[in-house]
Amino acid sequence: MRLRKVLLQCFAGVCIGISALISPAYSQQVPTALLHRAEKNLTRTIVHDIFSPPVASRIYLYANTAAYEALIHGDRAYNSVYGQVKGFPNIPAIPAEGKVNHELAATYAFFQTGSRLVFSEHLLLDSVRVILAAFGEKDSTVYKNSLKFGQAVSDSIMVWSATDNYAATRRKRRYTYSREKGKWTPTPPGYIDAVEPYWSQIRPCALDSAAQFKPVTPPAFSTDTSSAFMKDVREVYTKTQKLSQEEVLIASFWDCNPFYLNTQGHLNFATKKLSPGGHWISIAGQATESARKSWKETAVAYLCTSIALFDGFISCWDEKYRSQMIRPETVINAYMDEKWRPMLQTPPFPEYTSGHSVISAAAATVLTACLGDAFALNDDTETPYGLPVRHFRSFRHASDEAAISRLYGGIHYRSAIVNGQRQGELIGQHVLQKILLKR
Repeated sequence: MRLRKVLLQCFAGVCIGISALISPAYSQQVPTALLHRAEKNLTRTIVHDIFSPPVASRIYLYANTAAYEALIHGDRAYNSVYGQVKGFPNIPAIPAEGKVNHELAATYAFFQTGSRLVFSEHLLLDSVRVILAAFGEKDSTVYKNSLKFGQAVSDSIMVWSATDNYAATRRKRRYTYSREKGKWTPTPPGYIDAVEPYWSQIRPCALDSAAQFKPVTPPAFSTDTSSAFMKDVREVYTKTQKLSQEEVLIASFWDCNPFYLNTQGHLNFATKKLSPGGHWISIAGQATESARKSWKETAVAYLCTSIALFDGFISCWDEKYRSQMIRPETVINAYMDEKWRPMLQTPPFPEYTSGHSVISAAAATVLTACLGDAFALNDDTETPYGLPVRHFRSFRHASDEAAISRLYGGIHYRSAIVNGQRQGELIGQHVLQKILLKR
């Protein structure tokens, strides 16, 4: 409610203060930079609140769905998600008393939805004031209708979100670890409890079920040096002993660990980092901006990416807590080298399949459909964290690098990476087949 009040004040001030500076056609020529800025500010809030990767994907899904639905309502060139996803609400009609500025309504719907899914709503306020001021909608009726419509869309999306079983998973009992040899247990330095062990119970968007694209069974745990499992383990151990400077950079660039824990003596403190999904939302934004895509084309890319990420995490987490595969760090310390540590901190959930591999392949698949197979990009997502820009020849190139980074980082076996990539590709292809946004 506080955000809504502030937004209404901002819009009122904008309507009066800068209407003389814009042309009558301005509201139809709003730069997509405003949408990109809105996405970045939601990501900033997600990072601040330290949401887990699966929960972050849920926030992106509902915020971007609200923005898309408000933006394309009534445009015959685009399809609503209504009728394509089970349980999706029929979006309310545009107010009868006049027109709406769809970009304005979409931005309002985006912020309204996002603000109800994060903890630190206040972090959005400063950016909202600046972003909304850039619209400058001078017609007071249009501006009021835009807010009213954006609010109605957000309300509908929030009603839909309330039925995805998220609230029920918050009330589940604490996860019980298996005592079976070879099963996952928490890892150093924080020995953090299992993250989202019940995420497979969240309602998917495009998938029919969490297990629709269940990957092949991972290599069985074995301490036999000739076993497929120990060959996987040995590769991690050997590779991490001789990483090149480039491989170290790749592992660091794709770390994306919101749970990174600094330990100095008895002092422990967290470093807030981007989630894997947030990195791919950033890639979607950079790519559509460099390609100078329209608002609607940009909204399609953001929404497709969000759906792929959301369903990718559900599918991946379904397998993680089914197979409960032990992490390399635990195996190597117990059977090979008790002093060995991976380059990256091991995330607090089971190993198989690799989450980065799944969601990166899924996101790359849908972005390739939106922007092309050979779309080159310079990714500056990690520059705020002190890392240089990386160049990629295509989305698949970026996805492949994200996947192999987990081997370099010492936190995944190759089988989890390769099978995770296949899992993600199937999810991305299914999203494209199941949900048709552009007619």
